[in-house]
Amino acid sequence: MTDRPLLLAVDQGTSATKALLVDGTGAVVASASAPLSVDHPRPGWVEQSPGQIWDSVVEAVGKCLAGHDPARVAGVGLSTQRESCLLWERATGRPLGTLLGWQDRRTADRCAELLADGAGDDVRAVTGLPLDPMFSALKAQWLLDTHDPDRSRSRRGELCLGTVDSWLLWRLSDGAEHVVEVGNAARTQLLDVRTRDWDADLLDLFDVPREVLPRITPSTGPFPAVRGLAPLADGTPVAAVLGDSHAALFGHGVFVPGSVKVTYGTGSSVMGLIAGPDRAAGSPLCLTLAWDDGTPAYALEGNIRSSGATLRWLAGLLGTDEADLAARAAPDSAGVRLVPAFGGLAAPWWDNDATGLLCGLTFATGLPQLARAALESVAFQVEDVVAGLDTASGRVGALLADGGATDNAALMQLQADTSGRVVRRPRARDVSALGAAHLAGCALGVFTKDRLAGLARAEDVHRPRGTAAERERALASWHEAVARARGHRGP
Repeated sequence: MTDRPLLLAVDQGTSATKALLVDGTGAVVASASAPLSVDHPRPGWVEQSPGQIWDSVVEAVGKCLAGHDPARVAGVGLSTQRESCLLWERATGRPLGTLLGWQDRRTADRCAELLADGAGDDVRAVTGLPLDPMFSALKAQWLLDTHDPDRSRSRRGELCLGTVDSWLLWRLSDGAEHVVEVGNAARTQLLDVRTRDWDADLLDLFDVPREVLPRITPSTGPFPAVRGLAPLADGTPVAAVLGDSHAALFGHGVFVPGSVKVTYGTGSSVMGLIAGPDRAAGSPLCLTLAWDDGTPAYALEGNIRSSGATLRWLAGLLGTDEADLAARAAPDSAGVRLVPAFGGLAAPWWDNDATGLLCGLTFATGLPQLARAALESVAFQVEDVVAGLDTASGRVGALLADGGATDNAALMQLQADTSGRVVRRPRARDVSALGAAHLAGCALGVFTKDRLAGLARAEDVHRPRGTAAERERALASWHEAVARARGHRGP
């Protein structure tokens, strides 16, 4: 039926923006993408152009809708990169400076000062997140110190501070309203994750005036409607917004605790739902709000700063590309270990002082062994985080994998062998975009969670090989390398 409604999903990521059209059966009927650049003007600095991000959305949406009647689009779902932060003028929409990417480490010294002052425990207790430059609060402070040092323009309401979802909602609505989805707000380190409101003490700690912040909205809105995004009709509703990792969890059909997804991207996210925030007590992982569609869904998550980025770095260093690097990887690294602590280590270590390390080199070491070590670093880091979920929810038997790196079947098998767990990889690759479309469909009555849970999902399954003793020896060798990267302080 050509008159059935369609759902448009926009997945705005670090390296590209993707758009998907999904019909009422859950099938993808069209897709498109637009690439994005990332700038590194100084060591540890990671920036993107807010204007280029918006242009990539316009390009991806236009390509995706080509040949389709935009009047059939019943609603829009957004999936966005998280923690990245920018500042713009309310009256003009003009960005002040660049967007500071989630990997940006320019605030590491300020973070160290706050940790030395003893702020870390209080911040984690309120937000569920360890005090770390990855989250938005320190970026927000840096942007305001740079562009509004006395905070006068912020307090007068002349400036807007926001994450990528806030920026896109502002642009999609032609500046109608400054809002943020609650799951993305939970990643700013300014939100009380239990009350789901900005925390006054945290605003004071990071010197962020409340007037500069967006209104917090549940994952299903209300959001301002689309205006000025041809060929979409003005008034098309934005029905759902999610952080990209949260959208992937929803796209896998995980609506109750028990399953864990791993998103392999520039970095990686390991996430599983928990019964409530109290289940996070004592965990080395982050408590976060996955979504709120009328009922808040809490999750534990571990963030890995460098997974796909590690492969990209090594490929560039060796004058090849990532696909060739993976294809030339040896079956065994011959004892070579690569710890990609380019900006410290995130979960489960949260060690900003860790340094990148390559060890175990011999005269026999060549590109194949280095490539294998890079792939293994991804699998080892993921397993370290999944082990943290084991303690909170019981042994995790299977991993639901998504993201660009899952195209590498060898990496997926390596993950299964390293973890001793089944890895399930959906053949539909754009799981974050699908999750945004699915939640938008639920909000509009096109889907129900029961129906989504029952959707047939074609997948490739990788089962672990090798013995438990082999896995333990490999992990022990990896943890020795991690200890060296952390200054011999031990894992």
